[in-house]
Amino acid sequence: MKSKPKKRIALLKQNLSVDKTSGKLFNDIRSMIDAMRNQVSRVVNTGLTMLYWHIGDRIRKDMLGQERAQYGEKIVATLSQQLTVAYGKGYTRTALSRMINFAEKYPKKEIVAMLSQQLGWSHFVELIPIKDKLKCDFYAEMCRIERWSVETLRKKISGMLFERTALSKKPRKLAEIEIKALKNEDYMTPDIAFRDPYFLDFLGLKDTFSERDLESAIIKELERFLVEIGTDFSFIARQKRIIVDGEDFYIDLLFYHRRLRCLVAIELKMDKFRPQDKGQIELYLRWLEKYEMRPGENKPIGLVLCAAKKHEQIELLELDKSGIRVSEYWTVLPPRNIFKKKLHEMVELGRKLYESRNNSGIKCANKSLN
Repeated sequence: MKSKPKKRIALLKQNLSVDKTSGKLFNDIRSMIDAMRNQVSRVVNTGLTMLYWHIGDRIRKDMLGQERAQYGEKIVATLSQQLTVAYGKGYTRTALSRMINFAEKYPKKEIVAMLSQQLGWSHFVELIPIKDKLKCDFYAEMCRIERWSVETLRKKISGMLFERTALSKKPRKLAEIEIKALKNEDYMTPDIAFRDPYFLDFLGLKDTFSERDLESAIIKELERFLVEIGTDFSFIARQKRIIVDGEDFYIDLLFYHRRLRCLVAIELKMDKFRPQDKGQIELYLRWLEKYEMRPGENKPIGLVLCAAKKHEQIELLELDKSGIRVSEYWTVLPPRNIFKKKLHEMVELGRKLYESRNNSGIKCANKSLN
């Protein structure tokens, strides 16, 4: 009778051992299958993208010798019918036209080959309609660097991310230099990394709220906040305590930007930006530079997130020389037509201020020479 409990215990141990071994084996094989599927998926996506580029390039070259646009359209229509019969729905007239546009927008095969390592055909479908080359290059490179999904890319474009960067407010030649550095060296500048305004509608803040409410909502929705400000930001601290001359000060939010290789102090303001706010954030930056900056890092950058700002005040304070940026935040998005109009006005104003500042510098230099 005593041998039965022992047999049961031995059997139980054996079953547990089998389950443990089986579970480990299952997890290992599942990892192998998932890894191979991802690898196959990447190869297939790259292959399809290159195939569509070659098709578009071939049709485009064949049509270049034809003077009549109507003749070219007939070629595409006829070819679409033939390919659809042979290969199915993927070669409709619209699809072929998209491939032609793809080859026109990216005439260099090597650029497509490089981008297709990170971007799938669905990404390019979203990029092709963007007529402005600078804007298109910006989205392609940001998509590559931050590994956006197609849905994220679509949201960034509809949210006019490019127009919200300081890059869009610069003269075109300077902006092209920064995009080229991003493309060739993965070198990101603050004018690419920071936006104005920031969209914080996902925080769910209604009517009146305090700075602490805003701060708490950001921490609660930190993942979505990072998607809005950029995936290279890493959260470090909330209400970072610093001591200057025996007096306590607190930095609302402290982040680190991996590509800029610097600390980023974020100060939240419920009201509009005031000139005296410069002194506060500058004190924080100099403290961080003295006590927190590590070898190999760049100087800290300050970001003041405020409800509103005056552009002339920002210009006269020359905040960029102190490593300070001021951006508005919107907790409620306006109707799209008003939103687009306001952003375009901000872009034009930014360019005029940039040109005005540079022209003033040139005049001062000429006076000193005379």
